Amino acid sequence: MSKLDCLIAELCPDGVEYKLLGEFSELVRGSGLPKSDFTDSGIGCIHYGQIYTYYGIFTDKTKSFVAPQTAIPLKKVQTGDLIVASTSENVEDVCKTVAWLGTDEIVTGGHATIIKHSQNPKYLSYYFTTQEFFNEKKKFARGTKVIDVSAKDLAKIRIPLPPLPAQQEIVRILDNFTELTAELTAELTAELTARTKQYSFYKNELLTFDDDIPVVSLGDVCISTTNIKWANTDCDYLYIDLTSVSRDTHAITETTFINKDNAPSRAQKIVQKNDVIFATTRPTLQRFALINDEYDGQICSTGFCILRADTTRVLPKWIYYQISKTEYYDYMESVQKGSAYPAVSDGEVKRFQISLPHLAEQERIIALLDRFDALTTDISSGLPAEIAARQKQYEYYRDKLLTFKGA
Repeated sequence: MSKLDCLIAELCPDGVEYKLLGEFSELVRGSGLPKSDFTDSGIGCIHYGQIYTYYGIFTDKTKSFVAPQTAIPLKKVQTGDLIVASTSENVEDVCKTVAWLGTDEIVTGGHATIIKHSQNPKYLSYYFTTQEFFNEKKKFARGTKVIDVSAKDLAKIRIPLPPLPAQQEIVRILDNFTELTAELTAELTAELTARTKQYSFYKNELLTFDDDIPVVSLGDVCISTTNIKWANTDCDYLYIDLTSVSRDTHAITETTFINKDNAPSRAQKIVQKNDVIFATTRPTLQRFALINDEYDGQICSTGFCILRADTTRVLPKWIYYQISKTEYYDYMESVQKGSAYPAVSDGEVKRFQISLPHLAEQERIIALLDRFDALTTDISSGLPAEIAARQKQYEYYRDKLLTFKGA
């Protein structure tokens, strides 16, 4: 039996007591503190937006400061208090929490709730990251575009409260486990960074040719596509919207159904297997994907240029890799038009010049690039999957450690 098991058995043999957050703490809602008040030095402050973009679950130093006069009307945070981001754009980030462990009094502002309590602050902050807490806060989340959990509702969430010695032991275990996981993740991330840099170097090398290799424009090796005529069809299609393509993995992540009754007024294009689609408008400019079996015969947004290979001259994957080159991004930046909503025409996309070795050489190089690509970007294998597995393992044991038999 572990030390923690012994403590739980000795100090709460009938189970761990659950209490409403408002029963053992004081919740104080902040106000004020726009980012324009930040200074280079002065009184430490934590802005609610920094809780889910900068801080971990505890800190003893602040990123930002305000002038002493500015701090006077703001809500004060003492050592051991928790600061909760009461507002966010999504349910995942709302109620993200940082425990203040510094010795100086600091301040916070609007869209934040301070929790003042007599428990172990790191224990509570760890608990606020669990699936159990997520399920509870989700019940009280209000709003659609902006999600809010009020201090009054936050106070209604049930929290397990083992005795302080047990909380301290849980924190000790999780601190060690967190540190170990962070070290392993850092090693894997460094390896992934190195592999990605290596892949980028070799990709550019493999896609660079001597002057004796023909150079053509994309338009020279792509065949034309036609728009769908909604009046002539009653079919339902999967619709590939601009935001449906991942910027990192170049995979289609989600689709919606569309037919002539709910179709956009502008004409749409049907894609085929092995088409390459390339986003030509902000904010998704330069996202691209290769169409697989799942989306064959479906419809993509008019914000995509379709590059359909003339397979007697070029392989579809050759086009896919050519437009992933740094030179292509630089070219797109040079030809885009507009400032508030920049875009690139299909004609400009197809004017980009690519090297065109014979098909057998294209196939050989593609096979090499596919191996590197799988290692660095495929979420189902390689280093990214290992990093994700480490994080999942950490979350599993953390939640297991913070799950108790109720009294």
